[in-house]
Amino acid sequence: MIVTKTRTLVANHSELQVRSGYSVKIYDKEIALFKVTNGKVYAIENRSPHPKGGVLTEGLVSGEYVFCPVYDWKISLSDGKVQAPDEGQVKAYQVEVEGNNVYIII
Repeated sequence: MIVTKTRTLVANHSELQVRSGYSVKIYDKEIALFKVTNGKVYAIENRSPHPKGGVLTEGLVSGEYVFCPVYDWKISLSDGKVQAPDEGQVKAYQVEVEGNNVYIII
């Protein structure tokens, strides 16, 4: 089986505001894009893993974490893992920044 990945241009780095969430749709996936204070950009699934599925682009960003707007779960932007004492995970996507272009790899 050959797995091919798609590289999709999703934003201009200079236009992304720090600690704000942006919703990006690639194929059937809704992805949350975040730029943190050091300029690094992260992309994760845009739904919290709990049953009510809060929209993560509406969450508060602190450091390299986003807090679910519904249950306040702390979710790592780097790997999508929910921090203890809560449990769960969202999919994290690879991000590449070249010059001013931000790409998500799916």
